[in-house]
Amino acid sequence: MRRNPTGDAAPATPRKPSRNAVEFRVLPSRPASRSPAPEPAGGAAFLSDSRFEIDRLRRLAEAAVAQVPGEAALHRQIPPEGNSVAILMRHLAGNLRSRWTEFLSTDGEKPDRNREGEFVPRPDLDRKALLAEWEAAFSLAEAEMGALGPGDLEREVTIRGEPFTARQAILRQITHLAYHAGQIVLLARVAAAEGRADWRSLSIPPGSAPGQAPRYRR
Repeated sequence: MRRNPTGDAAPATPRKPSRNAVEFRVLPSRPASRSPAPEPAGGAAFLSDSRFEIDRLRRLAEAAVAQVPGEAALHRQIPPEGNSVAILMRHLAGNLRSRWTEFLSTDGEKPDRNREGEFVPRPDLDRKALLAEWEAAFSLAEAEMGALGPGDLEREVTIRGEPFTARQAILRQITHLAYHAGQIVLLARVAAAEGRADWRSLSIPPGSAPGQAPRYRR
C-alpha cells in the first residue's frame, strides 16, 4: 500500500480495464418457463382418428370375409388346430363386447365372457349369424367411443385388473383388432385360392401406377 508524505494511506488509483477483460453484468431474472398448454383439439383429434382406424379395420376384414367362397371355407382351420375366419370373427366380437360394455366404469374383461369358447369351432353358425354377432359388437364399440370426450382420455380403466388410461386402452384395442384383421385377410385369401375364386386386392394391386393407389382416407 502506498503512503503519502503525511504517513496516511494514499487512496488506490483506479485501474483501467484490460482490453481482454471480460465484463460480467447481472441480468434481470427471467420468469420460470412453463410447459406449453396441451392442444385443446388434441384429444378430439385422437378420438376421431381412433374411430376412423377401427372402422377402417372393420371394413378391411369385412371385405375379406365377403370373398370367402361358401360356408365351409369360413370354418376351415389353418393349420387343423389353428384359427378359422369364423373363429377370429367370434373372438373379435367377444373382445369388443367385453371391452366396450360400460367402458369407463367396469373392468374390460367381463365375468360373463367366455374367451376360451370363442376359439371353439362352431360350424353350426352360418355367415349371416357370424356377421350379426360381428356387427352388434362393432356397433356397441362405436356408440361407446362416440360418447367419449377429450377429458375422458386420461381417466383410469382396468382390463383384467390392470390399470390403463382410456387412451392406452383404445390404442390396445386398435392394435388387437389390426392383428386379427390381418389374419382374417390372409385366411380369406387362402380360401379364395383353394376355391379357385378371383381375389380382389384390398390394398394396392401389383403393377399399379403410383397415381392409381387408393386414398387412405376414403
